Amino acid sequence: MCALAALLIVLPIQGVSAQNYPTVPGVYAAPSTPEPSTPVQAGSSANGSRIMVVTAHPEATKVGYDVLKRGGSAADAAVAVQLMLGLVEPQSSGLGGGGFALYYDARTKQLYSFDGRETAPATAGRYLFTGEDGKPMEFYDAAIGGRSVGVPGTVKLLEMLHKRFGRMPWRDLFSPAIGVAETGFTVTPRLASLVEYDYDNLREFTPTQLYFFPDAVTPINEGGRLVNPLYGGTLRKIAIEGADGFYKGDIAEAIVKAVREDDQNPGLLAIEDLANYEAIERKTICSTYRAYLVCTMPEPTSGGLTLLMTLGILENFDLAGKGPTDPEAWHLISEASRLAFADRNYYMADPHYVSTPGERLLDKAYLKSRAALISPAQAAQKIMPGTPPGWGKKEPAAEPVYPKPPGTTHFTIVDAAGNIVSMTDSVEDLFGSRMMVHGFVLNNQLTDFSFVPEVDGKAVANRVEGGKRPRSTMTPVIIFSPDGKPFLVIGSAGGSAIVGYVLERIIELIDWKQTIVGALASPNILNRGKGIEMEKEAYYLEDALRAKGHPVEIKDLNSGLTAISFQNGVMTGAADPRREGTAMGE
Repeated sequence: MCALAALLIVLPIQGVSAQNYPTVPGVYAAPSTPEPSTPVQAGSSANGSRIMVVTAHPEATKVGYDVLKRGGSAADAAVAVQLMLGLVEPQSSGLGGGGFALYYDARTKQLYSFDGRETAPATAGRYLFTGEDGKPMEFYDAAIGGRSVGVPGTVKLLEMLHKRFGRMPWRDLFSPAIGVAETGFTVTPRLASLVEYDYDNLREFTPTQLYFFPDAVTPINEGGRLVNPLYGGTLRKIAIEGADGFYKGDIAEAIVKAVREDDQNPGLLAIEDLANYEAIERKTICSTYRAYLVCTMPEPTSGGLTLLMTLGILENFDLAGKGPTDPEAWHLISEASRLAFADRNYYMADPHYVSTPGERLLDKAYLKSRAALISPAQAAQKIMPGTPPGWGKKEPAAEPVYPKPPGTTHFTIVDAAGNIVSMTDSVEDLFGSRMMVHGFVLNNQLTDFSFVPEVDGKAVANRVEGGKRPRSTMTPVIIFSPDGKPFLVIGSAGGSAIVGYVLERIIELIDWKQTIVGALASPNILNRGKGIEMEKEAYYLEDALRAKGHPVEIKDLNSGLTAISFQNGVMTGAADPRREGTAMGE
């Protein structure tokens, strides 16, 4: 039996060609704008050989680092980091949101995927976001208030991760965030500017108004002190009672009351919805890209499949020979992204509710046939979804795409044993629904469902249904080099732009041999199916790409990347210079 055949018995992934990749239990293989931009600064980076933490906020990075220094696992650090982020970065994530975590166990060389995505209330129906006139609601009419709030998943996700891979006592991981909540933290420039930016929306609800506007009128100031004793109390309860302290009892009752009694936009959340919520362990999806094994989350997040599809299409072209300043390379990347997004918009949704092609979309022959549709000379006038092998029907309908500005965070952790966490968490929009309960922000994740339940008489895959998880684009990633060792841990904030942000850095490291610090500082360039979006630093590409027929928009693209690269026994952690993240390691 050849080495490749032997490997495929363990890991049946399209195109795998190396023997030492990690085992992935049960693997099946092979207009959205980010939070408003804040000034770009020099990105934080750190080198180390034992431990590394990279998060979107210095307080969160420090607490994760301290946990690792005390002998905690990557899972322990992830719990402490997320609890702190929910306090100091409330615009992006928290207890009232949901997320996805990818975990690598260095001892067994196995990968695990944990889904803490929010769910729709059991009584929610496909016309949740249809107005009285029969038309889809405007995004912010739907997003702000109780209607958009799904059952939060973050707390159950953290508990599941800790039960599986935690070493330190659960209670101990809450102490740092409790202390900071009760003594206060310094308001960063980003938080202050985003509160001012969202002035009118935040003042619609008394709890958010009282928290972010101390005199009910003036926003919190950069450098000021913000104290959140309610959040501290919430953490104390969960520390003692576990996730049940959140999903049952007075906290759950307060969430339901706030959502259902919203004067302007009440929601459907019921106490039973919270009591019945469970995080789910899912099958990790992996595929090769130029002999590197790229692993990520499956549906209901579309980010992983879309990323792997795009890489699989691009594998048929020589990007290394073109380089990062060559418009020909970006033409190919753009067209490959359009093809992947066409399939994403058509097929992907919660697999418990919709039959989806799943791993069939990663078939190498299928992706080669998609690559053959790309003309090197001209952008295609129209991109259609394909038909992957063994999938002879096209039952779902592609949904219209609406702007959905996300509030999201990503962090990456490596502990002293080599265990890895790549986790993305979100409340969806900036400050979620703008509602606060017991010191934390409630999500507006239900607006990640399609506002249009059917098109031309066909049901849209991502339509609203009771208990369903809305499609996401969160894309936590762990990549292994051809020798089977970790090569890159990466993810980002940014809504549907996350795929493009992560894709660009993978290409920069693998094809263009860039450092991780240099890659994160490179201008963002991406295509989500509607045209090329690029930061102004990439202006020199504009004319050539327009000449090929690409619509081009130059804009701020406020990614929130955090990453850890591995090379010659040295880890380099790096945070996106567009935000306030930091890296710490040793």
